[in-house]
Parts: sequence; C-alpha cells; structure tokens
Amino acid sequence: MIEFNCPNCRKRFKVPDELAGRSAKCKACGSPMTVPAESSVGVAAVVLETVGVPTPAAPAPTPAAPPARLPMRTRRLLADAQHVAEAFRHSPLIRVIETEGNPPDVYRIEYQIQSLEPTGDPERPSPRDQHQVEIRLTADYPRMSPQCKMLTPVYHPNIDPTHVCVGDHWAAGERLVDLIVRVGEMLAYQAYNIKSPLDAHAAMWADLNPDQLPTDPRTIRPAEIE
Repeated sequence: MIEFNCPNCRKRFKVPDELAGRSAKCKACGSPMTVPAESSVGVAAVVLETVGVPTPAAPAPTPAAPPARLPMRTRRLLADAQHVAEAFRHSPLIRVIETEGNPPDVYRIEYQIQSLEPTGDPERPSPRDQHQVEIRLTADYPRMSPQCKMLTPVYHPNIDPTHVCVGDHWAAGERLVDLIVRVGEMLAYQAYNIKSPLDAHAAMWADLNPDQLPTDPRTIRPAEIE
C-alpha cells in the first residue's frame, strides 16, 4: 500500500500499489495530485474513496437460517383462531367470551339463541335464550373431533350435561367455525336427531311438538363465513 499526503492541505491517504502514478483530486480541498511510486508518510487511516478509488465490496452477510416449520396442529390452531375471530366479530347470536392457550385450544362460546331448558317436569321445558358452550381441541385435533360440552342447562335430544353430540363423522379438514355454527343450529332446534338421543325426554317432546320447532328460526351462520 502507498501512503502519502495531499501537497496542499496535507490530508493523508492510503491506496493500493497499482494506483502509483494515477492522477486524482483531493476531495478535502480539491487540489490536483499524483499518487507517488512509494509511501511518503507513516501509517494513515484513510478511506480510499477520498481520492476517488472505490473500496472493495464488503462480503455479503451470511443468510439467516430459515425458521423452523411449525407443527401441523399449531398451524391449524393459529388458522382457527384467526378465522373464528373474523367470522363472529359482528354476529349478534354467537360470541367468543374466553379462550385458553396460545394459540387457543379451548374456546368458551356464548349463544343468544331461543332454545329450551329443563324444569322440574321433564315433559315441560321452559324457554332460555342465553347459552354457553366449551369447545376443547384435544392433543389429537384436528385428526379427532373437538370435545363440546354445555356450561348452561339445555333441553335437547342430542345434548346432555357432559356432551354435545355434534355428529358421528368428523374429518380433519372440517372447520372450527362450522362446528360452532352447528352447535348454534342445535340450540335453535334447526338440527336434532330423535332416533339416537342423549336425552330421551327431550327426544319425545320434540317428536310430539314439531309445530313448536324450530325454537329460533333465524339464520345462525354469519354472512362472514364463506
């Protein structure tokens, strides 16, 4: 390396040997100068661009390792959480009141739907319009169906205090939002099965009172759900 000073302002420079004899302008004062054949000063810390000589390109940074791929269940839980929030954000009938887990694997859902609850007389239910359901996504979800149970009393052929029978068939591709809607349709008596009931009294009542069903004829599925 050749080290020298500007003959006018004494700015110190350091350039490669192959630039000996090259003419340049001092970028400190603008005076013309020629790179000498050998160093004329001691060690100098200078930037090569000062005399118009480009510095070597910095080595490219080592690319960061790609993030680890999330497990399938975690990806599904994240997608479910986003879809549920969007689907029921403006629904007057269905509301998410609480979740557990990050991402959520337990949902507590509130329904504002006209349905029935048991009384002291098993053949004479009374109206009820507010219901809460817990939906738990087990370690085997989505391969296995969610576990659903009522947190409030209800009178329905396919619901008992510990279990909501949402269907005998479940596919991993089914969506959580569709299951939440299905429970709402059950509460409204838009969906029920009296042939294999969990509550025999409710099944008999439904069979004898078809003119009173559904208890809530409104559309349960929000328009936001595609």
